[in-house]
Parts: sequence; structure tokens; C-alpha cells
Amino acid sequence: MEDNVNLPFEKLVIDCEVIDPQNPKESIAKITALNSEYPSEYLILIYNYFFEKSNSYEILMFLLQKIDKYKDKSSRPLLIDSLIMKDKLSQRIKDVDNLTRLRVNITKALANTKDSQAVYPLLYCLNSKDENYKVKLSCAEALGKIGDKYAVLPLMNIVEDETESSVYVKESAVSALGMIGDEKAVDSLVFILESKKGFLDKFTFLKERALEALNKINFKGDRAFNAVVKSLRDESPQVRINAIEVIMNSGNDRSVEYIKEMLFDSNRDVVQNAVIALYNLLGDDILNEIVNSEECNETAKNEALKLINDLKEDSDSHEAANDE
Repeated sequence: MEDNVNLPFEKLVIDCEVIDPQNPKESIAKITALNSEYPSEYLILIYNYFFEKSNSYEILMFLLQKIDKYKDKSSRPLLIDSLIMKDKLSQRIKDVDNLTRLRVNITKALANTKDSQAVYPLLYCLNSKDENYKVKLSCAEALGKIGDKYAVLPLMNIVEDETESSVYVKESAVSALGMIGDEKAVDSLVFILESKKGFLDKFTFLKERALEALNKINFKGDRAFNAVVKSLRDESPQVRINAIEVIMNSGNDRSVEYIKEMLFDSNRDVVQNAVIALYNLLGDDILNEIVNSEECNETAKNEALKLINDLKEDSDSHEAANDE
């Protein structure tokens, strides 16, 4: 539908007190009442027009929810301009925190469109050195949700950029690469795992995200697999747990061998995940083997026995349900 349809836009702006409302809640109620007067194909044009005019944070957030719900192509340029034209939007929304929240929600709405035309504006904000870090985080997440492979190389550059001061932005970029699932990203993810800064909590979290991303990518090559294996010795239990899952899903011939070594880990959660991974790879027999092993410690045996009992209870419950 054309966006130049003959609607009384200016009159509606005045009637609904959209620009600078005395009471935003009352204005929102008047906007809501338009549902009974106009069909949906007109309403979205009205919402778009109101969004360009209003100086009220509350009204803009309300309109953004409506625009996000419709996901109409007519709204895309409006959302993109509002995101990248930060200075222009800041003249309407003076409060810095509200401005940031609004722009973060704009990135979420753009992500929900799944429109590849939003990729470049999102990358523009993500790569801006003076951009708010919360907006950067949401831009990376939006790129992951859109899933366009054009974003892979720019995201890889952020992951490997030593001048990027925010490790959280790197985390978001890593997660986005996992969501996109392109094998080209493997080298950047391995770069994170091979980083010597892993002793810092921030970088530990980054390694966790890198392993999660690798788990979503059908990666090949010894370098990536060896980096994951090395992560089994990381000081963070969660990194070790994530590495077990990646190895379990890798299809590598040596997966069982490496995971069996984790049965002797000092952390109970790691041992539990190793037992479950071995069960997923080998079935019931490995559980009995662990329980009867003279080498395995009590933690591994108890976890294997617990899993055996849980499986038996599930089987008994299933049989009882079938009997009924």
C-alpha cells in the first residue's frame, strides 16, 4: 500500500496530543482508540507518522511496540533513520537513559523484521567508537537474529579487534556469529579460545560464548578441535563444561577419549556433564562401566548411578502410562 494515502495526519497529531503531551497516558489512550476508526493498513501509516513527530519517550515506546507488531516495510526507513541519526533523535528525547533505551528497542524491532537492509545500519552503530555500549550490544544481537552472512566478516573484525575496549561487545559479536552459523567465523572463535587472557573473569565469559558459538557451527579442522580440547583444562568449570558439549557434538573419533578424562575432574558439575556426554555418545553400557570401574572416583560413580536410576524411573513411568 502507498504511504501517501489521504489521511488527516496533522489533525490526528493534534487530536491525540502526540508531539508534547501534557499526559502521555491519555495520549496513548487516544491513539489506541484509533483502532476502531481505521483498518490496520492505515493504522501503521499513522503510527509511522506519529513516531516521526512525537517528543514523548512514553509515546514513542508505545508506538514502537505497535510498529514492531506490524513489521510493515513502510516502517523500516523510519526505524533505521531513528537508530543512526542519534543526534537528531536526542533533540526530541533529552534524557540520555531514555534515549538509549529507545534506540536499544529500535534495534530489537529491526531484528524482528529479519530484513537484510537493516544489516548495514546495525553494523554502522556497532563499529562506531563513540556509540553507547548498550546500543552496541543490542546491535550485535540483532545482527545474529537477522542471520545475514554479510555481517560475518565485520563481526569477526570486532572479535579480533584489540582496540575494542568492551569485552561485552566482543561477547555479543561472538554470540551473533554463533547465531549466524557461518563456518568462516571459526578462526575468530578459535582466536578467543587461544587467547592468553583467559585467566580474567571477563575473558572467561568470552570463552564460554565462543564455545557456545562453535557448538552451533559445523566446524572442521584440527586447529579448532585442538583449541576446544585445550579448553578442557581451563580454570573455569563452565568453560570446561561447554568444551565437553562441543567435543560431544563434534563427531571427532577421539571425542570419547577426551571426555573420559573429564570423569576425574575436581568439579562435580564438570563430572556430571562428562557422564551425560558419554551416555549420549555410548548409551547405557558406559554408565555400568563407570559404576563398576576401579579407577573412577566416587563422584563419577554416583553421577552414573543417579543417571541409571533416573532412566529406570522414566522407563517405569512410561510403561505405567502405556498400561493405563
